Amino acid sequence: MSILSEISENLQKGRAKVVRELVQQAIDEGISAKEILEEGLLSGMNVIGVKFKNNEVFVPEVLVAARAMNQGAELLKPLLAEAGVGSAGKVCLGTVKGDLHDIGKNLVKMMMEGKGLEVIDLGTDVPPEKYIEVAKAEHCQIIACSALLTTTMGVMADVVKAAEAAGIRDSVKIMIGGAPVTEAFCEQIGADRYTADAASAAEVAVELCSA
Repeated sequence: MSILSEISENLQKGRAKVVRELVQQAIDEGISAKEILEEGLLSGMNVIGVKFKNNEVFVPEVLVAARAMNQGAELLKPLLAEAGVGSAGKVCLGTVKGDLHDIGKNLVKMMMEGKGLEVIDLGTDVPPEKYIEVAKAEHCQIIACSALLTTTMGVMADVVKAAEAAGIRDSVKIMIGGAPVTEAFCEQIGADRYTADAASAAEVAVELCSA
């Protein structure tokens, strides 16, 4: 088995320490950081993403796999920067104002990072102007909003309006998700995409960034 397949296999099993050692070994063997990232770490996270979507693995498995990925990615970051390898895109993500739920948001973050996207996590209880401020300052292609309460869903509409008012609506895609959110609501408020789960959100984000 090649070392890249080993990285992928161990990542799926959540063996962070082994993944870190194998990534270091691959670097020492002269394999490029980009290759280690794409064919080792990201390919492993992709498998986890698909399994999660199909209910073959659950949140705890995703968490340990993501932790293993981060261990390996830490070693690669300086090398990727040196080689001038950019991320697949940039997303600012947060749970909207009035809502303190973060499990879904954190899963989306992990899945997006697992696809090679750079994610700026704004946390929970995020007011519309904060999304806009960060998206502008960091040149994000996507603003991703999460809500778990029906009472906070309306804030997503305010985010869309704030992006329009700030003149960045054409350059930034707005994604929304969360238990009470629907496709119809997405259309109603003029957001770009709604996704029902974290794995789909990551896939759509990559698609939007590469468009």
